[in-house]
Amino acid sequence: MLSCLDGRGGEVTARARAADLGRTYLLLESDGRERFLQLLASEFDVDRAEIDRCCRAVTNTAGSDERTAAERALRAALEPPRITLLRRFNALPEGVKFLVDRRAELIDLGQRDPLLAGLEEDLKRLLANWFDIGFLELRRITWESPAALLEKLMAYEAVHEIRGWTDLKNRLEADRRCFAFFHPRMPDEPVIFVEVALVTGMASDIHALLDEAAPITDPHLADAAIFYSISNCQRGLAGISFGDFLIKRVVDALAIELPRLKVFATLSPVPGFRVWLEGQGRVGRDDLLLPAERTAIEAIGEGGSEHDFPGLLDRLADPKVAAVLRDPLIRLCAWYLLREKTTSGRALDSVAHFHLSNGARVERLNWLGDVSDKGLQQSAGIMVNYLYRLADIEVNHEAYRGEGRVVAASAIRNLVRSS
Repeated sequence: MLSCLDGRGGEVTARARAADLGRTYLLLESDGRERFLQLLASEFDVDRAEIDRCCRAVTNTAGSDERTAAERALRAALEPPRITLLRRFNALPEGVKFLVDRRAELIDLGQRDPLLAGLEEDLKRLLANWFDIGFLELRRITWESPAALLEKLMAYEAVHEIRGWTDLKNRLEADRRCFAFFHPRMPDEPVIFVEVALVTGMASDIHALLDEAAPITDPHLADAAIFYSISNCQRGLAGISFGDFLIKRVVDALAIELPRLKVFATLSPVPGFRVWLEGQGRVGRDDLLLPAERTAIEAIGEGGSEHDFPGLLDRLADPKVAAVLRDPLIRLCAWYLLREKTTSGRALDSVAHFHLSNGARVERLNWLGDVSDKGLQQSAGIMVNYLYRLADIEVNHEAYRGEGRVVAASAIRNLVRSS
């Protein structure tokens, strides 16, 4: 580590030493890697005595030139040597990916080690600068893309599992689109990708969109682009936002390619809904259900009662139970999306927060839009359309970010008013 920082031999030698250091790290097992990172975090942190000296110099200078020089020295003292060492990897062919993967490790390690949490934060700031949106390239992924890239697409899909090559080919057919952001220093590694279905009308059922037996339609006849999956590919870039830019860039690209498109919307899960609903049941809330809903649930029999309402979610495969639960679950999901907030005032549901931050509005709730095991366990089978109306994106963004107000269609707002 010291030899990487001493500068002897010039830049080429420094890069070679960094490459050797990286190879050494990759040969270590988990305990060795953690000790390596702790050494980097502790021995190459800032010199706090030097910071104190620079602070005194800043406050004690009289002339503007002396003040400028003192401030420059303070800025230099505030940057730990480990930052310089991390930058050495940037110029290596696989260096940026190496650092992205190291931050993924540090995210976990930093949760139990404040020293490593500081190193993780330093690395996050570096990566945020290197992965500025201006450096990212938007590329369309097709069935003709390299097989290695297609395999990564299958591995990184985080919303709706790709079940094999036939499923993947279906998602890349003529009436589908897949776009990804790439970084020039990671040309074969997608940063984030989005899958789009080109259809007529706003989609309500993910199984229909992913049906491999469905006929392929002419994309030039479609009037709606449905964003049904957005997946971040690099855990080491968590907390660095690209999704909003990706959606806007894809909307622009599709509008140019297919001018008949009038609707840009998502078909999204509500991943936190069932956890929230079951939590309300555990704390004993007795106002979840309206009187008519209580009566209908009691009439189910076989243990159905308002007190066991969350427990009935495991019986949604029963048509009789599903019919009774439809109205209360749709109404409560609307409440959850529009009213339930974190302590910081953002929407409690992570997917809702993402799309609302980007200027979408909550347009429609779709009953049993995803009856997969994952869909039932996370969202009670409900899916939501977030609508991106180009003329309203900025206004909606400001309403949410500035006022904490969730913009929604009148039908959704009416559901909340009835609660």
